[in-house]
Amino acid sequence: MVESSNWTHLHAQLHRTLLKRQILPSNQRLLVAVSGGQDSLCTLKLLRDLQPKWGWNLAIAHCDHCWRSDSQSNANHVENLAKNFGISYYLQTASDIPKTEAAARQWRYQALTEVAIAHNYPYIVTGHTASDRAETLLYNLIRGSGADGLSALTWTRPLADFRLGDSEENHNSQISADLRSHNLDTTPKSKIENPKSKIYLVRPLLEITRSQTGQFCQEQKLPIWEDSTNQDLQYARNRIRSQLLPYLETHFNPKAQQALAQTAELLRADVEYLEIAASELLQRAISPITDNPQLQIQLPVKLNRPILQTAPLSLQRRAMRQVLLQILPCAPSFDSVEKLTSLILAPNRSQTDPFPGGAIARVENSWIAIDI
Repeated sequence: MVESSNWTHLHAQLHRTLLKRQILPSNQRLLVAVSGGQDSLCTLKLLRDLQPKWGWNLAIAHCDHCWRSDSQSNANHVENLAKNFGISYYLQTASDIPKTEAAARQWRYQALTEVAIAHNYPYIVTGHTASDRAETLLYNLIRGSGADGLSALTWTRPLADFRLGDSEENHNSQISADLRSHNLDTTPKSKIENPKSKIYLVRPLLEITRSQTGQFCQEQKLPIWEDSTNQDLQYARNRIRSQLLPYLETHFNPKAQQALAQTAELLRADVEYLEIAASELLQRAISPITDNPQLQIQLPVKLNRPILQTAPLSLQRRAMRQVLLQILPCAPSFDSVEKLTSLILAPNRSQTDPFPGGAIARVENSWIAIDI
């Protein structure tokens, strides 16, 4: 155990979480996404304090969406933090201002991934908390999501594959990378052993609430940058954060955030199991039969109805969704999944109207045939 005069309950909790889940291996290069807010500052300080125990090489990445008039000052604030911590700093600035929250999130992950690939950081760490997990569950529940959406914030997930020696520039990117800052990283660039590796997104604070990160920052005297957009109630997530969750805590359960985050964790385990079972069902049902768990589905495709009919409805839906994920130009809607699933029991010669992209599915005796 790391001994420190500043060793707190959160240090111990994170240390135990990392030992249990093995999501941030020791002696790895970690790129910490820091907005300047309390959650990212708490994450950075905890990792910095645990660094002697785990042997990490830490760096900071900051993404400037250019949404606010003070965004440059915010970036300078984070750069000064990096200097004070004595670690490398990378700034990514949006050349085209994102129009929506979803566009900003997509750009942010793209920007972080580009820095990670360019400078060989196999792990990107964000400060998502149990509070974020609770908000995501509520947000997706209101939108009519299934278990996948309700458990969307996972501890870790791959963001990209890359090979060592890839160009540091992505010519298709809409991002301008400003690396004017000090770069204290003197480690040789090739610290990733495999010639082909994955970039992993890791969220180590999913059992810690936002109130805990705020208290930690106050106790540690960390300079929080207050983002004014977090108070803007035109954003649904802000309304959930500032209005719905406090209402639930006041009138239903004072630990609503922890309870909802726990529900997301339970659902995540169920989703992972069901996805594997659905993939195995699909491997048996698709023609030609394959033993490759990483199915590469291309049109035309045929699915064996008698095999699919033996499975529970939950697995049928998931298997059909896995098919549509690969053949449609966009994520399949609930209606699209239901249309395809209904053909498992439909009369011969039944068919769907066109899916997005033009594909049509039809019943041909014991088969569902999908083609354009």
